Amino acid sequence: MNYQSRKAELADLPQIWTILQQAILRRKADGSNQWQDGYPNPEVVANDIAKEVGYVLVVQDKIAAYCAILINDEPEYDNLQGEWLTLADFVVFHRIAVADEYLGKGLARLMFDYIESFARQHHIYSIKADTNFDNAAMLHLFAQTGYVYCGEVYFRGSPRKAFEKVFALSL
Repeated sequence: MNYQSRKAELADLPQIWTILQQAILRRKADGSNQWQDGYPNPEVVANDIAKEVGYVLVVQDKIAAYCAILINDEPEYDNLQGEWLTLADFVVFHRIAVADEYLGKGLARLMFDYIESFARQHHIYSIKADTNFDNAAMLHLFAQTGYVYCGEVYFRGSPRKAFEKVFALSL
């Protein structure tokens, strides 16, 4: 599959929002309360883009996936009920979503690869993330890609499973 990853631009917002709305509906159909409280929303994505932390995966000139990638920027992770593997610098990602038409094609895995590449480019060897307890697809992806369960964090009053992946320095 021919694809590229890049920073999101304000002009991408309508496509990104469509992808997130599809993901919100999928979470609801799964019976989950994740993303059923007005988050994420277009303002959150616009803020990601303004802060230059929004990234898209583009397939044949069409945005197929989105996520926010940040460095050392998740205050709730200081309140982990559990223990992180490291206390060093970390990359964190949020709001990862794949367009309906690209589900099952490995794009979430490609986005995970991009996040790891992003971390390595910044000489950071820890990635932290979280998901809802009932997000089976994301939990499976964490298990497949070497993330370790570290405990729970809370967002908007709801618990999330928190994970970390630590990888070796590049030679």
